[in-house]
Amino acid sequence: MIELRTPREIEEMRPAGRFVGEVLTAVREAARVGTNLLELDELAHRMIKERGAESCYIDYHPSFGAMPFGKVICTSVNDAVLHGLPHDYALRDGDLLSIDFAVAVDGWVADSATSFVVGTSPTPERAAADEKLIRTTEVALEAGIAAARPGNKVGDISAAIAEVAHAAGYSINTDFGGHGVGRTMHGDPHVPNDGRAGRGFPLRPGLVIAIEPWFLETTDEIYTDRDGWTLRSADGSRGAHSEHTVAITQDGPIVLTARG
Repeated sequence: MIELRTPREIEEMRPAGRFVGEVLTAVREAARVGTNLLELDELAHRMIKERGAESCYIDYHPSFGAMPFGKVICTSVNDAVLHGLPHDYALRDGDLLSIDFAVAVDGWVADSATSFVVGTSPTPERAAADEKLIRTTEVALEAGIAAARPGNKVGDISAAIAEVAHAAGYSINTDFGGHGVGRTMHGDPHVPNDGRAGRGFPLRPGLVIAIEPWFLETTDEIYTDRDGWTLRSADGSRGAHSEHTVAITQDGPIVLTARG
């Protein structure tokens, strides 16, 4: 069911959005060469406890997960792009890390993701390829947000994202994409990263959605790691992921998870 939020409810969602941004900023600052992924999860877990928030991940067990997730952030490294389950791994120089985080504050959920290179890429070519991939997800996110206006449709967001990806030479997997956000982390409507403009659910004031472009360097095929959660590229190429929770208002989109 698709739910529309009142202006007051959107204001009530702002603290969750701000907190998600704060946690992602803190985790990014802590993600240095030698930092263990479990340390990053512990940092996020501690911040959740101190804030009195509620993790959306730790007990999450959808049909595509082998068991309850058990951690509070997703840490996807290099060829992993989504749902990366934190494990005993120390970050290495040049790793491409994607962090995804969703949490509820006072009963309202916000969801956001960011990707970046840890330390220094080993070669100029690798650095350029990583920068292009990450930046393309960011530009695609910006394009999707710009299309999230009353009078448009979900397909306009999807088409805007796809246009950026295809122009950069990336193919698109539509198995996972954006979604409605509110009292729960995943709701309707589904917001794929490719689609036809002018098609799909009409965008109305009060709709709150997570828009999340994610691309792989040289494929659009993925598989699930043996951990039962982490999604990796079929050919070993790197992935990147950018996401914001966005409220659609009469005056245009509001990014609830903006980071300072």
